[in-house]
Amino acid sequence: MNSENRILFEKPDLATLRKRYTVVDMHFHSRYSDGKNRVRTIAEKSRKLGIGVAITDHNEIAGAVRINENKKVLSIPGVEVTSREGTHILIYFYDIKSLKAFYGKAIKPHRGDNVMSSIALPMEEIIHHARKYNTVIVFPHPYCAAYTGVCNHHFPEKRLRRLWRRIDGVEVINSENLKKWNLKCAVLGFNLNKSITGGSDGHRLYQLGKVVSYGECKNNRKAFLDMVKRRENKVTGREIAMFSKMTSNGYKLKRNIKNCPDIFEKNIRYGYTVINSKSKQIRDNVKRHINGRMKRAGFR
Repeated sequence: MNSENRILFEKPDLATLRKRYTVVDMHFHSRYSDGKNRVRTIAEKSRKLGIGVAITDHNEIAGAVRINENKKVLSIPGVEVTSREGTHILIYFYDIKSLKAFYGKAIKPHRGDNVMSSIALPMEEIIHHARKYNTVIVFPHPYCAAYTGVCNHHFPEKRLRRLWRRIDGVEVINSENLKKWNLKCAVLGFNLNKSITGGSDGHRLYQLGKVVSYGECKNNRKAFLDMVKRRENKVTGREIAMFSKMTSNGYKLKRNIKNCPDIFEKNIRYGYTVINSKSKQIRDNVKRHINGRMKRAGFR
């Protein structure tokens, strides 16, 4: 199935979709990281909408574990890990036991002072640990602001190519992202020919279901994740309004206030990376220009 036929930038008609498909918001946050809402409230809203949900808190699984106890809601166990580079990666599990084991070995021993801090492991090591379990590994918002998306200066092209081979897919629509970046994410998903996912990245309840992944399969997590792995699902949704983005970001900033030292350090480190990358790019362009002129002048 071609990716261009599977990515729809339009408001999801949940009432129609759920009659035929299994529908899941694959990226949502609870108050266990930087979300506003309790797990019970998220579960109630999910049930009311008739969709499944993946609570993917930052470096924390308590929300995913709690919603797993609610058998009236289809939940996908997951976590959004912040690598040492400050970049995010989504990891979905087929069962809660595997999620707990991964957390105990790969996240908890390496967590920073705050749940929103980077863990001590680089991206490659996180993927290595995740591959010990039956998982679906996805890069969320690969194009976005600064270093939280993997398409940034921490990851030059050669390193990115290696990472693409090791993961399952990319998130192609994220309701908190800008339209121009979501479009680039969608093109990336098409070009890579890998699995695609979509989620609201919601931090407040009204965002739940603004972006969903859906397809024809049984209404259980194994069938759903298998479908995503086989690249048979579709993604539909669109960005929330700018005012809503500002409200959501304002709430996230309040939740991140204790994490300011880590954010400040990452911004400085990323700034140096960008400067060094730009300097190398300038040097390479100058070298190509000089070599071109020499060739045209007859020098070899």
